[in-house]
Amino acid sequence: MEKHDVCGQFGRRVRALRHKRGLTQEKLGELAELDRTFVNQVEAGKRNVTLATIHRLADALDVDPGELVTEARSADR
Repeated sequence: MEKHDVCGQFGRRVRALRHKRGLTQEKLGELAELDRTFVNQVEAGKRNVTLATIHRLADALDVDPGELVTEARSADR
């Protein structure tokens, strides 16, 4: 699987969870201590995030960090 595909799936999962919780990109960025433009790039699949960032996003979205990765990965299967 190409990096872009994984990043895109991860970004779509983040976006779906953000929408489910009624958060704007700005609010998610604030909760995760990330810039809104960074959140936008993650959701667009244009960023390959670090483990630390996955944890920050998971905390802000109130999910287990593994859920972000597992859900993104299982969409391919």
